[in-house]
Amino acid sequence: MDSEFPVRIPVPNLAGAAQGNTGIPGVWRFDSGLPGPHAVITSLIHGNEFTGAAVLLRWLRQELRPRRGVLTLVFANLEAFARFDPEDPTLSRYVDEDMNRVWSHAILDGPRDSLELRRARALRPVIEAADALLDLHSMLWPSEPLMLTGRSRAARALAVAVGAPATVVLDGMHPDGPRMMDHTPFAAPGTHRVALLAEAGLHWEPGTTEMAEACASGFLRALGMIHGAPEPDRSGAAVWEVTKGIAATSRQFIFTEPFRGGVVIPRAGTLIARDGNAEIRTPHDDCMLVMPSPRVMRGHVAVRLARREAR
Repeated sequence: MDSEFPVRIPVPNLAGAAQGNTGIPGVWRFDSGLPGPHAVITSLIHGNEFTGAAVLLRWLRQELRPRRGVLTLVFANLEAFARFDPEDPTLSRYVDEDMNRVWSHAILDGPRDSLELRRARALRPVIEAADALLDLHSMLWPSEPLMLTGRSRAARALAVAVGAPATVVLDGMHPDGPRMMDHTPFAAPGTHRVALLAEAGLHWEPGTTEMAEACASGFLRALGMIHGAPEPDRSGAAVWEVTKGIAATSRQFIFTEPFRGGVVIPRAGTLIARDGNAEIRTPHDDCMLVMPSPRVMRGHVAVRLARREAR
């Protein structure tokens, strides 16, 4: 087993979930028959991030149903997950390309082809039908859990109402490519649709599955679609806004110390990384490091920087 990234939780058996009930593999839809929102919860966008899929699998077995509206559950990249190997768990993130960097009309309608693009195109009508989307993820590098969303008031309000995780980060378009939450139906001015992306914790650690379930339950409770989910404690909720993304411009990008995601650097001008001969310093006081990646390829985002929203 990879000693750097040990798999400390059971790998779910998703054979029963792969069929779906909609004609699209891995897609399950449950209609309450009553007016209400169409909520879509996606998991397994990355094949090695299976904690969200474990939650949805448990819900299928428990026969969870919405009290109003329509609930759709998605197991996205089943082919990448089928390659998961606990001895080398990082290799099954995707087959051909990152499925969470293809969500624009230009890419989806374009001529390019890959396994992930074909799957995204098949899932597109499901995603575009959502009034509210929750995309469940986990993280490779140490970080506090967080909820990412766009900058609209509706998205911010829903993220806070979910209640878990306590940290909400308002983000713009990802520099490496459009995520599902960046897709036009959720980002167009004036849209009623909202999308959230939950980073529930480390990929294969105990507690991440529980956080993913807290996110998903809180999402449905905030939409009035389930009863009985425990009410979260929002007293410690904090909303942050991304101010800058830092992409590596060389192969020598290195942080000055092994920062954990969510750490707040008190003073502007603090040296946090070197990129070849260039110094990377915090642009403002109370600067939070969002998901720093200690191993990053040139041209890819190493960290995003965020400022706490003024109250």
